Amino acid sequence: MTVNPPYRADIVGSFLRPDVLKAARADQAAGRIEADALREVEDAQIADLVRKQADNGLALATDGEFRRSWWHFDFFGGLEGVDIVETDHGLPFQGAQTRQLAVQVSDRIRFGEHPHVDHLRSLLPLAEAAGVQAKATIPSPTVLDFRVEPQNIVGGYASRDEYVDDLVEAYRGAVRAFYEAGGRYLQFDDTAWAYLCSETELERARTERGIETDGLGERYASILNRVLEGKPDDLVVTTHICRGNFRSTWISSGGYEPIAEQLFGVAYDGFFLEYDSDRAGGFEPLRFLPKGEQTVVLGLITTKSGELEDADEIKRRIDEASQFAPLEQLALSPQCGFASTEEGNVLTEDEQWAKIRAVVDIAADVWK
Repeated sequence: MTVNPPYRADIVGSFLRPDVLKAARADQAAGRIEADALREVEDAQIADLVRKQADNGLALATDGEFRRSWWHFDFFGGLEGVDIVETDHGLPFQGAQTRQLAVQVSDRIRFGEHPHVDHLRSLLPLAEAAGVQAKATIPSPTVLDFRVEPQNIVGGYASRDEYVDDLVEAYRGAVRAFYEAGGRYLQFDDTAWAYLCSETELERARTERGIETDGLGERYASILNRVLEGKPDDLVVTTHICRGNFRSTWISSGGYEPIAEQLFGVAYDGFFLEYDSDRAGGFEPLRFLPKGEQTVVLGLITTKSGELEDADEIKRRIDEASQFAPLEQLALSPQCGFASTEEGNVLTEDEQWAKIRAVVDIAADVWK
């Protein structure tokens, strides 16, 4: 586990979009440049980002989600039978308003030709040239299941239960496609499990979206384990449990105790858990991590502000976590990405890279 992912010093995935990329995306949206011109800017900025990740000591690199607007809607919209539609409400972040978009199931869910596979193909040679491993990130199938509202199932199925088999098969297809494209490190980003830690979010799901929340943990564990059945032995699949990340705000509060047994029963190779604030509770739920090869990556370095953490305090917290799970099954990362949407969190690029170097340096000291 010191060589293969997840690495002792790892990352969730997204990075702040450079100004030149934001300008190019705005120009393309306004019709001032063509899609090919935007792609050229994306290519150049991603190549620079990969070099920076390697130069700052990481053993892996992502494309920073530079080709995406949203961490989840862009992927879901690329699935057959799924559309992203306008709605009358955004996501319930604390003190921030998102765009008002929603997932709509309009036909049978399938994984076909998906642009995110091409994104990985573009990343792979850049990562190889920089001497690091390429990491791809996609939203978990559980996020689609939790976010789709009953009135937004308009075709293909009569209920949420009817699409489960197709959703599982679509994600099996995604795993195969990323693997066949050359990917060996894939991450499922997942807000749904974090919502199960929050009575507030569970009540909102019941009353505002008409979702039956009893048994959701069992439902999600089943979906994910079915997706992961038979994955290639040399493919690492991890998950990041996200509490919400938009303009440095958040959605979900609550410790991992309500979900720990079910979550750690999913056949992931690693679990990225946010632990940058007291909203995440204590490390006690780590006692449910099975002894063996699975890794918990502790998200102790926040991406929500530019203030740099005290290295000794982070080491103390890692030591505290090791009282509940073996140190050899732990690793370190930022708590989330730096820009889960193209707007980005409230910090500078210099502060972003200082956070990355802190992760690398602390991990080197802890896991000598």
